[in-house]
This record gives sequence, C-alpha cells and structure tokens, in this order.
Amino acid sequence: MILDRSKAPEFLIPENITLQNPIKRTLHNGVHLYFIPTPEIDAIRLEINTDTQRSLNIVDKKLTSFFTLNMIMEGTKQMSALELDDFFDQYASEVEVSSGFENNSISLLTTKKHFANVFPVFRSLLTEAVFPEKELAKRKSQKALSISLQREQNGARASQLFRKQLFGESHPYGLISDENDVEIITREDLQDYYENSLWFNPEIFLTGNVEEKELDMITELLGSIEVSFTEREYPLFSNITKERLYEVKEKSLQSTIRIGCHLIPKSHPDYHALSVFNTILGGYFGSRLIKNIREEKGHTYGIYSSIGSLKNADYWVVMADVQKQYLNEVITEIYKEIDLLKTELVGPDELETVRNYMIGNFLSNFSSAFDLIGRFKSIHQAGMDQNFYYEKLDFIRKFTAQDILNVGQKYLNRNNMVEVIVG
Repeated sequence: MILDRSKAPEFLIPENITLQNPIKRTLHNGVHLYFIPTPEIDAIRLEINTDTQRSLNIVDKKLTSFFTLNMIMEGTKQMSALELDDFFDQYASEVEVSSGFENNSISLLTTKKHFANVFPVFRSLLTEAVFPEKELAKRKSQKALSISLQREQNGARASQLFRKQLFGESHPYGLISDENDVEIITREDLQDYYENSLWFNPEIFLTGNVEEKELDMITELLGSIEVSFTEREYPLFSNITKERLYEVKEKSLQSTIRIGCHLIPKSHPDYHALSVFNTILGGYFGSRLIKNIREEKGHTYGIYSSIGSLKNADYWVVMADVQKQYLNEVITEIYKEIDLLKTELVGPDELETVRNYMIGNFLSNFSSAFDLIGRFKSIHQAGMDQNFYYEKLDFIRKFTAQDILNVGQKYLNRNNMVEVIVG
C-alpha cells in the first residue's frame, strides 16, 4: 500500500483514556505520599507541598515564607551554599522552590543511580538550613529592586491590582508587597517560620523509577520530620460590582488590561462548559479575541483569557497589552465577543475546531510521568479524584453550541467583572 502524503491523517477522537492512579502511603508522622511508578524512566522527582503563609491567614510580615523558601539553598549546618550548589551539580540534580497563593513547594529532581547519595542532603535542607545574614541582606536587596521594577512594568502592576480588586485589599490573596515589607524581614523571622510554620499540612508527590529501597529511604527520612496538621477554612469569594481601576502612566505607549471575575469550583457540573467557553473566547491562538483584536484590527500582539485555579473556586481573567489610543475600543470589543457567545450559537465548523484543539491539548497534558502526577496533584488538592479528567474528556467529545450559550449567560455577567487598566 502506497502512503498518500498529500492527505493529512484522519483525526480520531479517543473514546476514553486510562489514567494511572497513584499509590498512596502514609508516613510515620501522618504525611501522605502519592506515588506513580515509571520504571522506564531513570529520573526521580519528589515534591513536597505545604500550606502557604497566606492560606493560613498569616499576613504579618507577609514575605516571610518567600524568603524562607528562597534561602533554603543558602547553607545548612553541614554545607555552605557553594558546597550545596557543587554537590547537586555533581550529581546532575536540581532543587526548586516556589510559593503560590495556597501551596509552598520544595522539589528534588535526580536520577535513580544517585538518589541514595542526593536524598539525605536534600533532606538536610528541610531541617538544617541556617539562613546566613549576609545572604539574606543580598536577597532583600534583590527583592526590593524587583518590587520597584514590577511597579513600573504595566503587566506585573496590572496583575497585582487585579488580585487586589478581585480578592479585596484586606484578604491575603489581594495583598501587594512593597519595599517596607522587605525591610522588616529578619533572620529570626525566617528561622521561626522554618521551625514552626513551614510544615503545615504537608503532602508528598513522587514519580520515577522508584523501588522499595528508595521508598524505604523516603519513609524513614521524611517520616521523622515534625509536622503539623490543621483544618483550613477556605474563603468563599463572591463577585461584587466595582468601578474600573485605572492607573495612568503618561509616558507609556501601551495600556495593559485585566478583566475578570470569580468562577465556580472544579467540582461544579458547569465547570467543563465554562472551560470550553473560555477556550472559544480567548483560550487558544485561534480564539475570537485573537481573530478580532489582533488579526483584524491589529490593536495588540496578543490577547488571551484563562481560568486561574484555587482550591475551592477558580477565577477567570482576560489579559492584553494594547495600543493606548485603542484602549476603549478594545474593551468594547472584549464585551462584544462575550455577548456574542451568550446570544448566538457557535457554528458547527468552529465547534469542531475547538473540540479537536481541546482534545489534542487535553491529551498532551498527560504525555509524561511528571505530567501525570502534576495533573493528579491539581485535582487532588481541589478535593477531587481522576474522574474529573474522564468527565472532562467526555464533555469535550459531546458538548453542544447550546451548552456554551447557556453557561455564558449564567456566569459571565458584565456587572460581575473587575476591570483594571495600567498605562
């Protein structure tokens, strides 16, 4: 049979998928470990998640967790920062830290061959960090400069003000840090947070070529860390009508736009329909916002919409940098495209284009073992299981134009929108 290369291969929509459920273990200190074995890959990735300072409603000295996490590699009781860097480089290993709205993360990426050598040193970062004064001073200077620069950058500033408007300036998620927040941080603050507040509600997510000997080492070394568990009260956010916030920058040639609102949690029956609505509007490069405002009018290089994730409810935002003189026209066009999706049924060709895009994108999110554990973590932390993904695929395969129109009418009301413009 001769292959006809003039024809593209037929796109087949899968009827279903099978996702591997993680193996769950409980360590001696009560910490749950979720593990997806991948013997075909000789890499091992271990991530520890804990509740953040903001999620615990600790707002005094709100940059404490940031500096604590980012100073962990600056030396332990046994090794200096330079020695730590050289050690992990020698074994082709990486340590990463991050701090979001709701979770702190400390992760190790290494090889199966070197795991037994590397993991005890990684563990020392969790219990023996020393936070040297000299390095803290350097970090504080860098952070203060970063805050100053972000204030001048339209995109960063607009995102800060959007959070402030969306969550409220008194809520931890809406707080904006300034140079004074940097100045008041001391080494004693970091040490106290490290010893008393860092290990709240930890969970471990593990994947790679891990056998019993590696699991036993993890169980022994991490199961002996003193941790704390507390019931969290997740905030309930509601949309409140607010006036547009406009921070003028006379010298700026562009204006940065953020428009959005609170949404429903992932567990809500309408969530998948909202995800499709978002994709059609501004969630991919063939979206209506791109076609209208970028391709037809040329008022922006890029305009997108996305759904931000929180544990008990998500939020939605449109983001764009536009030529200043076209600001009001672009905002009008954004609402026009939203209204069209709420009043006119999407045509069959566009429906199929979006359906095929979303299925392809969905499947690509599970292309590696690291993707699998990451996707599990995101829905697990929202209190759900992998049925979420089976239901999502089923919805993408079957959704109708009426589904999209209905969900837009139900949730995307202009009176609920927070609008922020900087520039």
